[in-house]
Amino acid sequence: MELIEVFGYLCALIIGISLGLIGGGGSILAVPVLAYLFCLNEKMATAYSLFIVGSSALVGGIKQHYKGFVNWKIAFVFGIPAIIGVTIVRKFVIPVLPDILITIDDFDFTRRMGMFGLFAILMIPAAISMLKDRKEIIDQANKNTTYNYQLIVLEGIVIGSITGLIGAGGGFIIIPALVILANLDMKTAIGTSLIIIALKSLLGFFLGDTFTLEIDWKFLTVFTMISLVGIFIGSYLSNFINGKKLKKGFGYFVFAMAFFIFYMEFFVKQ
Repeated sequence: MELIEVFGYLCALIIGISLGLIGGGGSILAVPVLAYLFCLNEKMATAYSLFIVGSSALVGGIKQHYKGFVNWKIAFVFGIPAIIGVTIVRKFVIPVLPDILITIDDFDFTRRMGMFGLFAILMIPAAISMLKDRKEIIDQANKNTTYNYQLIVLEGIVIGSITGLIGAGGGFIIIPALVILANLDMKTAIGTSLIIIALKSLLGFFLGDTFTLEIDWKFLTVFTMISLVGIFIGSYLSNFINGKKLKKGFGYFVFAMAFFIFYMEFFVKQ
């Protein structure tokens, strides 16, 4: 095993630890780790990320269910459209996207640039959500308390489609949506979002990618298991470490990663 692979598996552990410590965010690092340390292409990196994200969210969601912080009705109202969105994108859209999406003069805008570029862009609001006090989201919800099933379903489809393209869970969008549109308290919104992420990520992977890609199950299982071990380590460490301060520091790190991905794809690759 090469040194870079050892570092990659160490990052898998760090992904899990960050999830256990701050309750989110770590899964957003799965795509860059898979793409740059294990040299997977954009299709495989986003597909594997769905499985890793979904498995991690499932563990967290089950824990929240036993604490009474999952609204299953909203999870299915939001989750079913999200599953449809991610499955359509992974099974029908991604396989037919050409290697070069568009050529402008001598510049080739590739499928990889499109998928990773969108991923980098969406990492920015994810980082902002980590820097934002949760009280601000609750205050925003108090200004808009309309229980809106239509918007919940629509946002489920949109987020599911985005998840299919970039391979990330989208919790930074789902949690505020559940607070504002479904009137859930913050703890229930977090628990419910984990179930939604698990459902759409895992089902999108199994209903879409397993039919169109050749999956390296041994690698994927090892990476995922290491991440899950990290979650339990992180949960234990959360008893001794200030999660709020750590979350803000992680937010700045996600900012840096977004610019790194953009630089790698649009400058180095050229």
